[in-house]
Amino acid sequence: KNQAMLITGESGAGKTENTKKVITYLAMVATGSGKKSEKKVSLEDQIVATNPIMESYGNAKTSRNDNSSRFGKFIRIHFTGSGKLAGCDIVSYLLEKSRITEQQEVERSYHIFYQLLQPYGDGIDNGLKTKCQLSDDIYDYIYVSQGKTKVESIDDNEELEYTEDAFNVLGFSPDEKFNCYMLTAAVMTYGGVEFTTKGRDDQAECQAIGPDTFAGKAAALCGVDAGALIKAFCK
Repeated sequence: KNQAMLITGESGAGKTENTKKVITYLAMVATGSGKKSEKKVSLEDQIVATNPIMESYGNAKTSRNDNSSRFGKFIRIHFTGSGKLAGCDIVSYLLEKSRITEQQEVERSYHIFYQLLQPYGDGIDNGLKTKCQLSDDIYDYIYVSQGKTKVESIDDNEELEYTEDAFNVLGFSPDEKFNCYMLTAAVMTYGGVEFTTKGRDDQAECQAIGPDTFAGKAAALCGVDAGALIKAFCK
């Protein structure tokens, strides 16, 4: 018979942590009795590995909670007739999009933005910051530096390691993984694009679209031509 569990509570009550523990427990108790291959990633490992990625992209510091989930999620775990783990799917709801471009003084944007600038990324491929065309200074990116940029209870460098490992466990190819990182970096970079009024018209224009400008870097990270991108924005 299907069973459901509703985890609810006010901010900071422990919803995120309890959800992780429930998923980990169910993955453990539903593991098949067969020997686990050391080379092959198990289904239960993959289910547990969804947490670091969801937290990186969906959690942020608020005034009441350093690791607050800014979205709702419905997690459905499937079992075989004999009670073994068969699969899992997750539906997310209502991500707080406004946090991407603006934060209160005591709050922070989503963890992934700050992870991208961490030293651990230097050992990923030829360097994550190089791949994502990011500088070393988070304050170069207005979208993610209006509030706090560091959280005492969170080690962003360590969290990047967990995120990277989770992508690998879930079977993301290198291209898929770097596409996620690069599009995330593009969102940060868009905040630096500046538009000016064109003549006496209400039309806007962006003159700085070279490869070393914010507009040029954002376009490159999205895999499109900078001139065409700005034209589409100003059309």
